[in-house]
Amino acid sequence: MRYLSGFVFGLLVLTSCSPNSVKEEKDLEKYFSAQQVTGVFGLFDNAQGSFILSDRKRFKDSAYLPASTFKVVNALIGLETGIVKDDSTVIPWDGVTRKVPEWNQDLSMYRAFRVSDVPWFQELARRIGKDTMQHWLDTLGYASRYGRAVINRKDSFWLDNSIKITPDEQLGLMKKLYFNQLPFQRRTCDIVGRMMLMEDNTNYRLSYKTGWGNAENGDALAWVVGWIEENKHPYFFVLQLRSADPNADITAIRMKVLKGILEELGFMKGKK
Repeated sequence: MRYLSGFVFGLLVLTSCSPNSVKEEKDLEKYFSAQQVTGVFGLFDNAQGSFILSDRKRFKDSAYLPASTFKVVNALIGLETGIVKDDSTVIPWDGVTRKVPEWNQDLSMYRAFRVSDVPWFQELARRIGKDTMQHWLDTLGYASRYGRAVINRKDSFWLDNSIKITPDEQLGLMKKLYFNQLPFQRRTCDIVGRMMLMEDNTNYRLSYKTGWGNAENGDALAWVVGWIEENKHPYFFVLQLRSADPNADITAIRMKVLKGILEELGFMKGKK
């Protein structure tokens, strides 16, 4: 049962919901088509136990590499195992100059998470080690919708399409993390949740982690996973999109789509 208690949660909730608690709003697809991308959006209202989905089948069945959304799990494991003491722990820059200027310096885990520093978290994965990482993936049932997620290369398996995760599983993780229902200490979950808080104002608190990568055929893939809180009520969301255009600014597009959908659903005004 422990294997099923983690990330598969999202799938089990969706498939066990009554039809009335799952609302498919195909009209939301206009936000994808406006940016010339395809994808899916899902939102879970925790108070009502209801879903809003742009495409029910795609939400359950489309699976892609987790890309940098895996930093959430990587950070949880690093903290739980003591590889990193807290979010102020620094991993020194390796001296290799990369295209993202923010990565070319010594960074704390907090800063590395916020700027999504890939090399930083690759080094963290190497320090965790393949066997320990695999143990935790198995314990969580991570990316297990289509079978056990097996690590090939310990510092890139979340980037190379060797494991894949569904939007349903991603949303399940976010809910479990928020309510401290993962098999980690509360302190571990609290630290990661704090790193995910990106916007905090009088109307709402928006917490998320982004991800970007490429499918086997070269298409760009992007994620935004997290939750939005208004009047102390959490709503969990996942956005996944895909583009065949090599010139598409996928990092900007994903936030345009997310913010557009959230605004249409009445969020970000403090009135939910």
